[in-house]
Amino acid sequence: MARIVEYEHQDALGLASWVRTGQVSPIELLEAAGARIEARNPATNAVVIRAFEEGRKAIEAGLPDGPLRGVPWLLKDLHAAWKGVRLTNGSRFFADNVSDYDSELVSRYRRAGLVIFGKSASPEFGITTSTESALFGKTRNPWNLEHSAGGTCICSCWEVAPVRMRQAGEDGCWLGRAVQPLLLLDRPTGQA
Repeated sequence: MARIVEYEHQDALGLASWVRTGQVSPIELLEAAGARIEARNPATNAVVIRAFEEGRKAIEAGLPDGPLRGVPWLLKDLHAAWKGVRLTNGSRFFADNVSDYDSELVSRYRRAGLVIFGKSASPEFGITTSTESALFGKTRNPWNLEHSAGGTCICSCWEVAPVRMRQAGEDGCWLGRAVQPLLLLDRPTGQA
């Protein structure tokens, strides 16, 4: 439990190593990640679907012995179907859409031992350079709340910088990184 203080200085591999060596339990990591979201998300609005109980149930059911066993993980709310959880793609049109299956990506994350416990914001259908959907509102830059967090890849940045919950870019967002320079992070919301 003492290691939880160092939580924010670890990446996914470091957290998995702690679980593997018995320094922390998966439930302790989930609680640490959840506490950080509850403390920081009101200002940034980066985590739009909380599913802490689903994460807890996955741990209680027994996690596979994958390389990332016990690491708390957020999915992008963009094309990642997670059975029983909303998949909105950041759109009011899909606000009540609940997936009835796990996508292959989610299945692979589970087999790796990740503890999925929520979804991060995305622009509507992932097509704009700023995460400001009509459904969930604006996602703010954690370093300057007056600035936009950018587009679909930027929530990975938010999660890794102040709270390391997953590896940046896991959402497969190669296009956003190619066409949207990170310099946009320094510009106020609404400016390109």
